[in-house]
Amino acid sequence: MRAALRWLVLSLPLLVAGCDLPGREQAGLPTSAEARRYFERQGEPDSVALSGNVVEVRFRQPPGQLRRGGSLWARVGPYVHLFSPGTRELFEAYGGVAAVRVIIITPAGEEVARAQLRRDTLSDILWRRSLNILGHALREGTAQPSRLDELVAWGEEYAEYRYNPKYVPE
Repeated sequence: MRAALRWLVLSLPLLVAGCDLPGREQAGLPTSAEARRYFERQGEPDSVALSGNVVEVRFRQPPGQLRRGGSLWARVGPYVHLFSPGTRELFEAYGGVAAVRVIIITPAGEEVARAQLRRDTLSDILWRRSLNILGHALREGTAQPSRLDELVAWGEEYAEYRYNPKYVPE
């Protein structure tokens, strides 16, 4: 009896370590193709690559948006993709992803803007707020540019960003 109890006590840590909880994030990194699937709902990414443990996604912005919308459309571009359900789901699925970086480029490949969100920046409540702000911007942004401004302000508060001065004068 004591031998069985001793065996159980000694082997319990090994047994528990081998168990995996359902829905628990994977510790690894996605392939570029796996990561791409998380962003296709928001439009077709130009490219998706891994830079270490950072997923880097590039989207082309139509020149008409930059002409008509000016610097506001240049600034809002990365946040439309960065604060998407796809980013959140990618973080939940792959625990090895430290950050997501979205880069907006022109059709000629010139960088317009970039923003990077680190995995642990947003709590669950802040993620819900992010998705709410994004939803308003997508639905009402053309008629109410203040909704786009809201998304930009949110992005500038929670993400690391850089804008090309050609499109966003300082």
